[in-house]
Amino acid sequence: MSNKSEKTRKKEGSGELIVAQNRSASYNYHLLEKMEAGMVLTGTEVKSLRSGQASLREAYAEVRGGSVWLVNCHIPQYLAGGPFNHEPLSRRRLLLHKQEIMKLDGKTGQKGLTLVPLKIYFRDGIAKCELALARGKKDWDRRQSERDKEARHEVDDAMYKHRRR
Repeated sequence: MSNKSEKTRKKEGSGELIVAQNRSASYNYHLLEKMEAGMVLTGTEVKSLRSGQASLREAYAEVRGGSVWLVNCHIPQYLAGGPFNHEPLSRRRLLLHKQEIMKLDGKTGQKGLTLVPLKIYFRDGIAKCELALARGKKDWDRRQSERDKEARHEVDDAMYKHRRR
């Protein structure tokens, strides 16, 4: 693991190597349902991911033509790729079972539901993308989430101080 970049982390006890995370997803959305999807990638995309370079900041997924596509995910070009390099913002196909795709198609057709990628990782050498079916939060939802988080932090802090006595 010494030749991996700092951004790439390995979970202890599992074969997961996290490449990119969408940390703002839980702040901006209510995450209703999570699922794992495989990714169809070219060689230079895999090399670039293995070096820990990817961004899910503006990414989303959509169901189109019986397939699920990852849109706006930035995977920079692999420097040693030469003329065989990929487009950094190209659409990438996600691999799901047909029943899952049909279910997602029906649910994303509902008002306010969208597919948000949460993270890209390697499990046992295979690139995976964790998706969530999500509903956007309003401003008051975000403020309430912040208040809840602050209250939990204060309670944990008080319990910690009480135990130290």
